[in-house]
Amino acid sequence: QVQLVESGGGLVQTGGSLKLSCAASGRTFSSSDMGWFRQAPGKEREFVAAVIWNGALTYYADSVKGRFAISGDNAKNTMTLQMNSLKPEDTAVYYCAAGGRAGIRGGAPFYDGADYWGKGTLVTVSS
Repeated sequence: QVQLVESGGGLVQTGGSLKLSCAASGRTFSSSDMGWFRQAPGKEREFVAAVIWNGALTYYADSVKGRFAISGDNAKNTMTLQMNSLKPEDTAVYYCAAGGRAGIRGGAPFYDGADYWGKGTLVTVSS
């Protein structure tokens, strides 16, 4: 059974940092693009970042570009999201996704067709 488990969420003040991790089990994702999404209260889930399976390319939503950094470790079957300079509007449940495809469409990054999702980890940024 394939599982994605996020960790690292919590409460942080504006300007602080958090590092989220996503651990995959049940299969390897060394040939899979992986991504992070988030869903704030009362809002739809939105794309945050994605990494191409070989780590050569990364994509970010404009709202997090320059503040967040995504990386993947194929050997450990894990993915991380380093979040710096956090803002209250970053408050959300963060989900990792795998089995989909990342790229650029219409000038904007995307991650589509995820086969697997984690249950999420809550990030709260206080003002």
